[in-house]
Amino acid sequence: MYPADIAVSSPRALDRRLVLLLAIACGAAVANLYYAQPLLDVIARDLGVSSGAAGLLVTASQVGYAAGLVLLVPLGDLVDRRRMVWRLLLVTAAGMVVAGLAPSFAVLAVAIGIVGVTAVVAQVLVPLAGTLAADHERGKVVGNVMSGLLLGILLARTASGLIAAATSWRTVFFLGAAVMVVIAVVLRRALPPTPPATDLPYRAALRSVVALVRDEPLLRRRMLYGAAGMASFSVLWTAIAFLLSGAPFHYGEGTIGLFGLAGLAGAVTAQGAGRLADRGHTHTATGLFLVTIAAAWALLALGDRSVALLIAGIIVLDLGIQGQHILNQNTIYTLAPDARSRVTTAYMTSNFTFGALGSAGASLAWSAGGWGAVSALGLGLAAIALLGWAHEHVTAAPRDAQAVAAAQETIA
Repeated sequence: MYPADIAVSSPRALDRRLVLLLAIACGAAVANLYYAQPLLDVIARDLGVSSGAAGLLVTASQVGYAAGLVLLVPLGDLVDRRRMVWRLLLVTAAGMVVAGLAPSFAVLAVAIGIVGVTAVVAQVLVPLAGTLAADHERGKVVGNVMSGLLLGILLARTASGLIAAATSWRTVFFLGAAVMVVIAVVLRRALPPTPPATDLPYRAALRSVVALVRDEPLLRRRMLYGAAGMASFSVLWTAIAFLLSGAPFHYGEGTIGLFGLAGLAGAVTAQGAGRLADRGHTHTATGLFLVTIAAAWALLALGDRSVALLIAGIIVLDLGIQGQHILNQNTIYTLAPDARSRVTTAYMTSNFTFGALGSAGASLAWSAGGWGAVSALGLGLAAIALLGWAHEHVTAAPRDAQAVAAAQETIA
């Protein structure tokens, strides 16, 4: 067992209705990052750019998200999160309207970047859920909220593809803006008061993120796993639109969007991964999920001629990525209860920085060697994560076992 695997009993339990609301809000907010992915080919044609250039829209959203994680998410420890959340959602809605009206690719890229910055509201809500939850149920609560977030990611692609096929790609952004306004109003009324967790000044809070990374080896290890998983995720969903719109498939954006439904297994896994953490199996389960990611890319490599293998690979990949992500988040939330937003900043900034690099790498790999090069890139990322886990298994287990024993004595 590892330190984060200790479950502490508490009589308090979080209201299920609030958990559901947080899950819906996270899913709706983060969906804005993914609406464009199945539409890259049609956007490229409409705005007169290449497929490779269109793929940079995904990079713009993820770079924006990483910037928001660095500059905005730490504020979650310093201000009233209820006020912060609804205001960010309204700015997101404005960015979505600009994206829908964009007359050029440059304007669209800037608007999507702004949406990425403010969509970090999801990463304010996830640590808030961890804070509100009792110790013995934190893994389950975080898993349930993350299930909503993951459903938002996956259904965003399907919804945007179907809406664009029925109307236009611009309608997707207008509807997304409307959803943000509704969610902002509901959260303003429903969220409980959330006083600041620290009195640190803003600049000191930003500096403390670096200190957390420096001082917490467990955080660094989880950052490595998450970064490799997010980069792998971005590689797949950036390149798959190019694969499916060309030979031998020649699918339209509506059909491409439906492939997002294959990833629903990941959302189901999120809940199971949280329960595994609550029961003390974080380390072993992490290794199994990382192996699953590697196996998925082996299937995906054969998917350029077989829809069945491609779908199987998507299911297995999302299962592995989302499972290890939930375990990572549950683990890091045990490190510093008064700094959960800043811990989230460190972890998610790493994730989305490497997610942006994964998107850019996918576009380059597709241009250089097609689906084979894309698959090789994904498999390489899985190998890096597995090497990190193997190193942890050998070097960290004895030290972490001592920490567990000391913590259990304290609890007793």
